[in-house]
Formats: sequence, C-alpha cells, structure tokens
Amino acid sequence: MVSPAPRYRQGMRAIPADLDPDVVAEIDRRLAAVSRDHDVRIPWAIESGSRAWGFPSPDSDYDCRFIFVRPRERYLSLFPERDVIETPLDAVFDVNGWDLAKSVRLIAKGNATAVEWLRSPIVYAGDPAFRDGLLDLADRIVERGSIGRHYLHVARQQQAGTRSLKRFFYVLRPAAALRWLEVHPAQAVPPMDLPTLIEEGDLDDDVRIAVHDLIALKAQTRELGTGTPPAVLERFVTAQLDRAEQYESVAPVRETDDVRAMADEYFVSLLGSP
Repeated sequence: MVSPAPRYRQGMRAIPADLDPDVVAEIDRRLAAVSRDHDVRIPWAIESGSRAWGFPSPDSDYDCRFIFVRPRERYLSLFPERDVIETPLDAVFDVNGWDLAKSVRLIAKGNATAVEWLRSPIVYAGDPAFRDGLLDLADRIVERGSIGRHYLHVARQQQAGTRSLKRFFYVLRPAAALRWLEVHPAQAVPPMDLPTLIEEGDLDDDVRIAVHDLIALKAQTRELGTGTPPAVLERFVTAQLDRAEQYESVAPVRETDDVRAMADEYFVSLLGSP
C-alpha cells in the first residue's frame, strides 16, 4: 500500500562523477520540496535528455523527470488532480514529473518516452522494485509496432528541421533504437542511451567507431554547428529508417481490453487496499 507520507530518496542512486554536484544537490532539493509540498511519494527520479542519452555538450541543461504517487484516497475523487508537477524552468534546470496513473496509461498506449524513463542510466533516486514492476508491465503490454513507429516518427521529424550535427544526434539515437529492435525481435523496450544501443545493435565496427568519435566531439563543443555528419552514419540512418517504414503497417498483437485490464490490475495492486 502506498504510504500517505511524502517520500523522496529511495534506495537506488546512480550519479556519474561528471555531473555538477551543486546542480545535483539542487535537483535533490527540488524533488524533496515536491514530495513535501504536494504530499506525494517519488519512487522514481531520473535524468532524461542528452545527458542520459549519452551525448551531452559542455553546456547541456539538466532534464530531471520523475514519477510520483499520491495517497490512495486522492485517486478516488470525482475531481482528479492535475497529473503533472512542474518546477521553475530555467537555463540549467528542467525538472518535472508525471503521476503514476498518467505513466501507466501512456505505457499502455505504447508511449516510448514513458518506458524510456525506466531505463535511464542516471538515477537521482529510485525504488528498484517499483522500476522493475513497471518494466515488467511494459514487457507484457507494450506493442513493438507502437515503439517502432515512435522512433521512426521522431527521426523523420528531426530530419525535417535545419540540418546540424547537433540535430543529427536526435536522428541517430532513434535510428539506433530501431536497429536494436531489429536485432532483438522478442523485445519491445530498447535501452535509453545511445552508447548502449550501439553496443547491443550488432553494428559494423566503422559505424560504432564513427558514433563514439562524434559523441567525443560533442562532449568538447558547446555548439556543433551545421557541419556534415560522417558519411558512414548518414548511410546507416538512411538504411535503418527505410527498413523501419514497415512499422507503419504493423497491427497490434494484443487486444486493447486485455492491455487495459493488465494496466488496471498493476495500478490497483500498487496502490493497495484502503
């Protein structure tokens, strides 16, 4: 049963040494304040964005995302509370979170972003059992077709923008996720970060080396500019996205009613009895 007492700083924490300790301390402060001021529990708080994706720049901001859980009785109201909690946005901090109910609904719909939060390599605070339970739910109900379409659409949308090496990363990562899905046909939840996607993607050495070299360049440069990506990576992205067009016509494997029933069962079991 979810405790009505607000809580932050669960047992799991994974903070790389290169994160600014003062910034991390401020994120901890904001999360503790959210838990206290909104009377919620925060069982999962992670970094998203370029730092968690594995290709930060020296001036990258911090994109903390969290899942919060209200006391059970507050889910029984005829007038539901807002399902997002945000803290002030500035040049350094982007800290906001989703209600558990919102997160579960989005996972049931095959929303890749909701699933990605569970696989972030940077964890400010987390309950491993909570994370594992949501991942297990995702493994049981997420449609590979939905995840594949998500990454295909993200890549195509980024390709339509102004070309730059920085933007190319936002095409490369979804392309790598699509490659991961291709070589892991029994799974539907790819890793979040680009280096892991590349290592687990069964790629040729020239592609892997080119990716790591480009990541190293971005880590040293505040603005990569409008340069041309390495030809080997352009070819990889083009071929991968062309093959991924198949996801546009993939039909759901599971019945919607079954998916909703499993999502409901998980949500109710996590909240516990009155």
